[in-house]
Amino acid sequence: MEKWVVAAKRADFKGIAEEFGIDQVTARIIRNREVVGKEEIEKYLHGTLKDLHDPRQMKDIVLAAELLQKKIKQEKKIRILGDYDIDGVQSVYILYDALRRCGAQVDYVIPDRIADGYGVNERLVRHALEDGIDTILTCDNGIAAFQEISLAKRLGMTVIITDHHEVPFEVHKDGERKYQIPPADAVVNPKQADCTYPFKCLCGAAVAFKLIQVLYQELGKAQKEALLYLENAAFATVGDVMDLQGENRILVKEGLKAFNHTKNYGMRALMARNQLVPGSIKSYHIGFVLGPCLNASGRLDTAKRALDMLLAEDEYQAAEYAGDLYDLNVSRKEMTEQGVLRAKELVEHTRLKEDKVLVIYLPDCHESLAGIIAGRIREQYNRPTFVLTKSEEGVKGSGRSIEPYSMYEEMTKCKELFVKYGGHPMAAGLSLPEENVEIFCRKMNENTILTDEDLQGKVVIDVPMPLDYISKKLISELSILEPFGKSNEKPVFADRNIQILSLRILGKNQNVCRMQVKSQGGVIFTALYFGQVQQFLDFLEEKYSMDAVKRAMAGRESGILVSFVYYPEINVYNGRESIQIVVKNYC
Repeated sequence: MEKWVVAAKRADFKGIAEEFGIDQVTARIIRNREVVGKEEIEKYLHGTLKDLHDPRQMKDIVLAAELLQKKIKQEKKIRILGDYDIDGVQSVYILYDALRRCGAQVDYVIPDRIADGYGVNERLVRHALEDGIDTILTCDNGIAAFQEISLAKRLGMTVIITDHHEVPFEVHKDGERKYQIPPADAVVNPKQADCTYPFKCLCGAAVAFKLIQVLYQELGKAQKEALLYLENAAFATVGDVMDLQGENRILVKEGLKAFNHTKNYGMRALMARNQLVPGSIKSYHIGFVLGPCLNASGRLDTAKRALDMLLAEDEYQAAEYAGDLYDLNVSRKEMTEQGVLRAKELVEHTRLKEDKVLVIYLPDCHESLAGIIAGRIREQYNRPTFVLTKSEEGVKGSGRSIEPYSMYEEMTKCKELFVKYGGHPMAAGLSLPEENVEIFCRKMNENTILTDEDLQGKVVIDVPMPLDYISKKLISELSILEPFGKSNEKPVFADRNIQILSLRILGKNQNVCRMQVKSQGGVIFTALYFGQVQQFLDFLEEKYSMDAVKRAMAGRESGILVSFVYYPEINVYNGRESIQIVVKNYC
């Protein structure tokens, strides 16, 4: 059972509520998101595009724009080298479409996940030379490709890197880090130690968007034309699971407005195929419905399919591509479930269960699914998780982490084991010889400083709030906290001694529990629990009795009292509105 803790951040909630015309509950939630001070609260609540930072503050961005302007004028061939995930595809789209509009001679290559692996490689560099390419422009990759960029420079090509990943480094004996930046003509990445850009957490597509803003300024083009790509940067920010704080929050908030009125045939077709209506799309739909369709192409086929959809020039072509992506995602889901089951079996029935860092080797798993499976296992066991698969050139893998554990930094401690590695604190990718798998597992666990407390699941409650306090006005006000996502999660509340008046199991897979519950103050609400319904019933039977559960299911007095972590929402049925709560956790 998870540990429940209440966020106990302090502030003058009454004063904040009066100053900004909000409920004190909302003021508490904002403080819990580390938004402090009147100026930052104002930006959080009412930030607009005017509050975004000047892209010219980013190191080398003006130089990169000037180089591109020069290459366009000289009619030199430019090749964009991207990546095969959501962020990479959207980055390529932004740069390719924008440069075409500027009259550039430009094409693109997205590496094949299996044949090429992540990022720039020697084969791609030599192909570019054979094709007469003058300039390589990377997006969402390149910062870790020191040797490959060095090769491109020796072969006489101009190279511009746009990226957002951590800059590789070596730790000297005195503990000082020596960063290894590739010898490109321009390196645009806010993670560089000497980059003065104030916000360091942009995704790759947002960095590409910023570059296009500067390029359009240099070319004298209207900024509203550059803003056409805001929706793509927003989509990628959510899809790449970036922190929705500061500038990212404004990018996504404003980008969602544009996305809900998108003129892009491909995106409109993908919405339709997923039975979504333009105007109702939120960050959730990008993260869990539309985004996975884009990712599925790069996982099971080629990411070029996703890009073809974005570049479709009529509704019929777009619908065909969207249908393909939808079908690929259905296949991806089925394959993922099989991989998750196999991974759980290994954890439960081998020595892995004793490890603080899980390294799970699934040789026959499709390597593109490793990251998703790692994420699912991480959620189940609350431990940093690597899933490794067998490839033609050894072993490849992906990792997903927990908050106290910086995956990239921990991997750096045993980097001699890898052929290649890189990533963020919360996610990473790697390749290594098969004989190093066991050593990797041992080293990651020997080196870890994770404690048992770090590994205990934790539910952070924003506000302990009696059900009686819920109102339609408050629920409506909570919408100003959107868009929700990483570091700006949907707020959760908690109440205790809630009486279950009745209970029904619904859904094709019996995965919904619908309850009528009564608060301590006597208010009656509908409560819904989605998830492990049988586990919930087992919990109630153990705490009370099977007979009590049967009485509740019959709508009779059961005496069952529970505590819920919940989120309130308004349910609309046949034109009538009612308040209901969605249960996240129970005890």
